[in-house]
This record gives sequence, structure tokens and C-alpha cells, in this order.
Amino acid sequence: MASLPTPASDPRARVDALREALATRVVVADGAMGTMLQAQEPTLEDFQQLEGCNEILNVTRPDIVRSVHEEYFAVGVDCVETNTFGSNHTAAGEYDIADRIVELSEAGARIAREVADEFAAEDGRRRWVLGSIGPGTKLPSLGHIDYATIRDGYQRNAEGLLAGGADALIVETTQDLLQTKSSLIGARRAMDALGVSVPLICSLAFETTGVMLLGSEIGAALTSLEPLGIDLIGLNCSTGPAEMSEHLRYLAQHSRTPLMCMPNAGLPILTKDGAHFPLTPPEMADAQENFINNYGLSLVGGCCGSTPEHLRLVVERVRGLSPVVREPRPEP
Repeated sequence: MASLPTPASDPRARVDALREALATRVVVADGAMGTMLQAQEPTLEDFQQLEGCNEILNVTRPDIVRSVHEEYFAVGVDCVETNTFGSNHTAAGEYDIADRIVELSEAGARIAREVADEFAAEDGRRRWVLGSIGPGTKLPSLGHIDYATIRDGYQRNAEGLLAGGADALIVETTQDLLQTKSSLIGARRAMDALGVSVPLICSLAFETTGVMLLGSEIGAALTSLEPLGIDLIGLNCSTGPAEMSEHLRYLAQHSRTPLMCMPNAGLPILTKDGAHFPLTPPEMADAQENFINNYGLSLVGGCCGSTPEHLRLVVERVRGLSPVVREPRPEP
């Protein structure tokens, strides 16, 4: 007689539990990935001579990637993002490895899945994996690449993530609304192809000028994307929390879709040693607590410059909080 799946190994039960958690309390994700990987000084051989292609490490140095996930889970986060930000057609194409999208996506998701399940087995608390889908390096609105090609590339990216055990897909750091749509629709096609349904998160990147890279403002973004049936919408990267407040205020007032936010640890300051992110862990925790109380966020985390210490304080601060009830009034 076949054994029944355990809660940790049953994908549908995990996804249902994630949906319930997002609806009833604040879920905390992890922080920066790239800087954590680079801190372990992978060699050129580790990168298979493709220096800077972090996704290759999912295959060559899974121990390094695993250690990053372990550090974040150890400070109490509920979920981690996969090391697959560049596992898409255009970013992988820059390294001439676009044919490895599915391989690298699945490997990245599988590493995160294994670590999540190990932590869940230790204390019985569920941990989840967010499949990271990055923006790539081409903007279809400017004619850099045609829509169908980039959409199909995102579908392969998402299929790999789902095959590796991702509990949700997060389309993040998007800068071009057409690129955003192509990745969301590619993700939907992947779910249809595999016969699964997981939460689909859309996270936009706004410049300090108050608009996306190609000039779209927050109202246009919400109007364009909400009809695509996304489960959460919000912001990540580009700026610190201070610069995100007005965008989140707009979403809180008008979005029928639940909200999320993963800011950088402040605006980067260029130093002789590279970019420095000035926001301290207590300041990050203050900002996220305020966002939850004022704007009703369901999912919080960090982006560039945020460390396990940042997320440890966020976890402590928001534990037990539930998103405030909003009464959005969509603009026609």
C-alpha cells in the first residue's frame, strides 16, 4: 500500500496553506540573494567561465545556494526566493545559454524546496518557495525583442520552477508593462501546461522619478495588470521604502488585489568598495511595520542590500500581524 504524502511533500496542501496564510496574516520572505552568493567568492570555474551568471551556481555549487536559503530560514522567514532571477530568455541569452532556462530554473527551485522541507520537518512550521522570474535584459516596448519570443521564454522559466517545487511564482523588478504582461502570461501558460495552480505575484520597480523605467505611473500599471488575475501586486528593488510609500498608498486605496513590498535597504550610495545600502535592520523593520499597518500588506521581504539580520528584525516585528482591512475604490 502506497504511503500518503506528508504535509511537507504534498504540493497542493502546501499551496493551499500558502494561500490561507496570505489571506490571514503577514507572510515574510527573504532578502538579497546576489550579494550573499558573491560573499562566498565563487570561482570562475564555478561559473563555468560565465562570470556573474549566478544561476549557473544552481548546478555547479548548489551548496553555496543552499547556504543562503538556510541563513534566511534560520532567522524565521516563511519563504525564500529561488536563485533564478536571470533564468529567462534574454538574460540567459547574454551568456549564450538560453537553451538551459528550464534546467537552471528547475535546479534552483529544487535546492530551495529541499531546504524549505528540511526546516519544516524540524519544527512542523510550513516553509514555502517563491519561484523568481526576473525582468531580463530586453524591453519589448522599445522593440528590443518580440513579444511572443519573450513570453515563451518566460513560460519555460516558469515550467522549470514549477517542476522543481515552487509554491508560487513572483514576476519581479519589472520595468516595462509589456514585458510584465509577457512574463505573467508566460507563467499562466506554464501552469496550464503542467496542470497546476499556484499564487502569481507581480512586483514592479519604480524609479526615484516616481515612474517605471519607460514612464508608466502606478495607476496605469494597476489598470493594465490587475485584469490578468494576479494574486498579489506591489513593489520591489530600485528604491528604499521611503520612496515607495506613495505608490503603496495608491495601491492601498485602489487595488482590489492584495499587496506586497520588498524594498532595497535604502538608496545605494556609491563608495570605493562598491554600492553601500544605508538602511539599518531596525529601520527596515520600522518601515515594513508601518506599511503593514497603513497599507495592509500581505507579503513583505527585502531586496538589494537586505541581509538575514534585516529579515530577522522584520520577522520579530511583524509576527502575529494581520493585514489591515482595506476598502479599495478602483478608479475607472
